[in-house]
Amino acid sequence: MVAPVDLFAPQRCPRLVVKIGSSLLVTPEGQVRRQWLEGLVAELAARRSAGQQILVVSSGAIALGARRLHMPKGGRASLEDAQASAAVGQIELAQVYAELFAAHGIQAAQLLLTLQDLEDRRRYLNVRATAGRLVEAGAIPIINENDTVTTAEIRFGDNDRLAARVGQAVEAGGVILLSDIDGLFTGDPKRDPTARLIPVVPQLTPEIEVMAGGVGASGMGSGGMVSKLQAARIASSGGCHMAIISGKVDQPLTRFEVEGIGTVFPAPESAPAARKRWLAGRLKVAGRLVIDDGAVEALLHGRSLLPAGVRAVEGPFERGDVVDITALNGRVVARGLSSYHAGEAARLCGRKSHEIEAILGYAPRAALVHRDDMVIL
Repeated sequence: MVAPVDLFAPQRCPRLVVKIGSSLLVTPEGQVRRQWLEGLVAELAARRSAGQQILVVSSGAIALGARRLHMPKGGRASLEDAQASAAVGQIELAQVYAELFAAHGIQAAQLLLTLQDLEDRRRYLNVRATAGRLVEAGAIPIINENDTVTTAEIRFGDNDRLAARVGQAVEAGGVILLSDIDGLFTGDPKRDPTARLIPVVPQLTPEIEVMAGGVGASGMGSGGMVSKLQAARIASSGGCHMAIISGKVDQPLTRFEVEGIGTVFPAPESAPAARKRWLAGRLKVAGRLVIDDGAVEALLHGRSLLPAGVRAVEGPFERGDVVDITALNGRVVARGLSSYHAGEAARLCGRKSHEIEAILGYAPRAALVHRDDMVIL
């Protein structure tokens, strides 16, 4: 049996994504924790020498830029302050990484992404191709959300989910989130001295998600344990193992490798096809189809979603848009591409497939969502 920590070793994980949060990288005064970062870069360089392709998802641009521009509240007093701070801080962040990796003879690269870059299928494929070519050429991409142009409606909101989406896109074997806490505990260790670290989470159950409430929020970044569990769900759907480990120590990857301290979320043995991984990891959907218990059972057995099993249609989606498919109790069962727009889907609710042409005047597909365009969640 493979030890959880070995899932991220170079020989088992050819491509690894490592995420670094603001509170680890930047001091409260807005300075880079250079000595700590030098140690981490040395670890990444060693893994690259061992044959592992590395991608880094790094926060810190807003925190760095806010100090240079003397912005209040760390640059987060307003959207405009955050965007201006990011524009200044990203330059400094890139310079630091370029310098530290160059000391090991490694070329750093920069990728700034927006939510739509990974939500839109064509742009998603472009990101995958670019990032893949960079690591194949020996470079280490430094990836961040493009905070200079994103708004609340079109952003990831935290780099935990961005890291998971990047791992999914580039078909990484693993994603490691460097956190301000050792991993997921049974309670908040800052308040509950009896809280225990959970070393392995084989499945994300509602009980596990309850444990995430309020744990690990540093106050400087935008994440927390809730976002990390969301990232774990995205990573798992893409066939990526994920780990949460403490970055508040020198050489955190070595500590994880030697001592195994952290929480590992193993991915299922069989990952869905690339197109379905993209569907599973999307953060925005255009609408929702509510289905009965019989339809839920049919989907779980690999069948398409037929109109007869649909009980309600929500959202103004168009044909080809991504929709969630939920049970009557609200649980999201699947996600897929709708074969019809919302108005047509509403007219077809509860009807037999052979009735579609009589109702709409045409019948391009018998299913509202075909199984080839659907992923079970």
